Amino acid sequence: MSKLNSLAILITTLILLLAGQNRSVATDDVDFRRDVAPILQARCLSCHNERDRRGGLSLHSSRSVRAGGESGVVLTPGDVDASYLLDLILPADGTAEMPKDEAPLDASEIAVIRKWIESGAAWPDDVVLEPPVLWSLKPIQRPEIPENQAAFDSFSIRNPIDAFVAARHTEAGLTPAAGADRRTLIRRLYLDLTGLPPSPDAVELFVLNEAPAAYEQLVDELLSSPHYGEQWGRYWLDLARYADSEGYLGDNERPHAWVYREWVINAINLDLPFDQFTIEQLAGDLLDEPTLEQKIATGFHRNTLRNTEAGVDLELYRTKEIVDRVNTTGMVWLGLTLGCAECHDHKNDPISQKEFYQLYAFFNNADDVGVTATRPWEIAEHNQAMQIWQPQWDELLQKLQHFEMENLTTEQKTELSTKLDRTGKSTDINAVETFYRTKESGWKELQPRLEAHTKKRPVQPSTKARAFAERRKDRRETFVHVRGVYNRPGDKVSLGTPAVLPPLQPRAAVPDRFDLARWLFHEDNTLTARVAVNRIWQQLYGQGLVATANDFGTQGATPTHPLLLDWLATEYRRLGWSRKAMIRLIVLSSTYRLSSSSNSVAGQQQAGNQLLWRQNSYRVSAESVRDLHLAASGLLNRTIGRRGIRPPLPAFVTEVGRSVKWPVSQGSERYRRGMYIFFKRTVPYPMLMTFDAPDATVSCSRRERSNTPLQALTLLNDPVFFECAQTLGAEAARQFTEEPREAIHIIFLRCLGRPPAEDELNFLMAAHDEVLLLMEDEQTKAGSEDGAAAMIAMARIVMNLDEFVTRD
Repeated sequence: MSKLNSLAILITTLILLLAGQNRSVATDDVDFRRDVAPILQARCLSCHNERDRRGGLSLHSSRSVRAGGESGVVLTPGDVDASYLLDLILPADGTAEMPKDEAPLDASEIAVIRKWIESGAAWPDDVVLEPPVLWSLKPIQRPEIPENQAAFDSFSIRNPIDAFVAARHTEAGLTPAAGADRRTLIRRLYLDLTGLPPSPDAVELFVLNEAPAAYEQLVDELLSSPHYGEQWGRYWLDLARYADSEGYLGDNERPHAWVYREWVINAINLDLPFDQFTIEQLAGDLLDEPTLEQKIATGFHRNTLRNTEAGVDLELYRTKEIVDRVNTTGMVWLGLTLGCAECHDHKNDPISQKEFYQLYAFFNNADDVGVTATRPWEIAEHNQAMQIWQPQWDELLQKLQHFEMENLTTEQKTELSTKLDRTGKSTDINAVETFYRTKESGWKELQPRLEAHTKKRPVQPSTKARAFAERRKDRRETFVHVRGVYNRPGDKVSLGTPAVLPPLQPRAAVPDRFDLARWLFHEDNTLTARVAVNRIWQQLYGQGLVATANDFGTQGATPTHPLLLDWLATEYRRLGWSRKAMIRLIVLSSTYRLSSSSNSVAGQQQAGNQLLWRQNSYRVSAESVRDLHLAASGLLNRTIGRRGIRPPLPAFVTEVGRSVKWPVSQGSERYRRGMYIFFKRTVPYPMLMTFDAPDATVSCSRRERSNTPLQALTLLNDPVFFECAQTLGAEAARQFTEEPREAIHIIFLRCLGRPPAEDELNFLMAAHDEVLLLMEDEQTKAGSEDGAAAMIAMARIVMNLDEFVTRD
């Protein structure tokens, strides 16, 4: 037999064998439990289950699938052509109507469904399908750290974070970027940890310090800086929807709201563990013998909007405040959109309307109170001011007393002594005036001076912080609001938490907000730790491992690095919920130290950089844009905490509302950091809004980063930015009168943390000379005001570079 005939026989045999195998598959019975149920659960049940019936259709049981939905019957056993279900899943041009907004079922899955229908669509009555468990609701398991060192040849593994990230690089065939240079690293750390730029001296010291521990020492130094609490406190204030006014049309001021802001800054600087940080804000008033600071902490939920207009329905707006507190609690700690269950069961996540109002009940008996919270620095400032005021007052009294004593009778002298203390001092102008009005001569001469000085007397500080107190008597009952309408009560509910999460473990028969706060940190709660570490990661990379920081539900994003997310969540717990320790762990990683250059690896342009082969580059926050200018110019007032400030505003801005009063802060106060700018909800500071600051009406978990022409115009023309450029340019010109190249050099160092490249320096020198040519008195311009003006123009150019307001 020839080789050709042998080959033909072999091929024929193989074809027959394969045909027989295919006939065997085709004729095998389809088992519902084994073959069909997994497909329905994985691809259909998330939208078509017993609770969430999209289009009126549920596929959870035999009875429900045969009942069909709003489009009618979807399944006709034994008749493929009459079964609308099959039409829905068959793709056309690569897409199918169902699953909606997802990849179609593959051919093998469709074949199974088809065969099942053909064979009669058997579905045992005792089989009831549940939708797949959402990834964020699965128990947190501490994953093993990847150990395949061969995969990490191009990536230095400094800690477990790098191992998880490198493993994903390997899976995707990505090459990580090189590490950032030391100038970039120190500026990145300063901006991320303090929100302020490093000084030129700090940059040079770090660049020249080749000690192995230099980077780690810098991290520890910045985490110990009081400005760390400001930077990370600002993130929390976004979540707390902090503002200095009530909102709505009246928008009355909240003169002491700043006390809560100061508490946040101090708590973060002290590294108050996140669980305790949470408990004090949700239930500080319910702790045993709560301190003043713990009561102040409850101001977190006093930041809600409040309608103070005359004639409003007070109960309506009280319930709106409670709804906001439920929504905020769910988003901030659980990453859930609880608000979707206010009027009906949540359409996407396993949260019922009843469960929403069970959470509502925790806040229904929390009354708003004020607590005296005069700060130590207020008392110290008042005492200092009195030390200046009192001697002048005493001097006036002594003059008055000396003037009159010679002409007084013994009885009159006794009467006067009762108006004064043992040392002849008094601060009671009314008492003195009552006595001396009967004395014509001396009173007429000294009265104007006494009255004028009395008006200058420092006001005794009396700060009232906004806080909570649990109602003990006449407690309110809680009912479901039918369709979310507060005056349409439905079923009565008791305090409780969603069934999909671990059960509440109250201290007493009736739970309270303290129990709710503790429940958030229950060891079986799958959300709190994941949500918390994701937000920390977001602030250090520009985007979280879960892109939707406010939504860990079915409509949110899935994690790009699920194993890393869970490892970080377990590590956060192991570290005792220390925010500083978690930040330190992340910034010490090689992943954090990568270059942010998008072209650092040739041909590797992954959209979004989701797998972290490089760092991210993005504009700093609205407040930091202002802070960078003030710091670089030397104008920045670095005072921590205290009352808000009011920088100058054009009249047309403050004239728009009936309740807008804007007494401009004086002296160096106006140069404090942007987070201290008084935030009036109806008239927010325009520059902050231009650079995407949140409006403080609802909790904000991630700021938008837009790029608009208005931002460029603001940087160029806003008075504060011009003043900063003016100050920096004039100082550089004075320091280097005859050396404009050196002046430009120092401007670069103060603004960008690096010297100018040769082409940049040449360009700016040419621009500098051109500006001088446009000025008069060309023979005397060197060292004159013209020279300063030209250098101010150079400072404006540098301060308007994208690099200046960008964190690389």
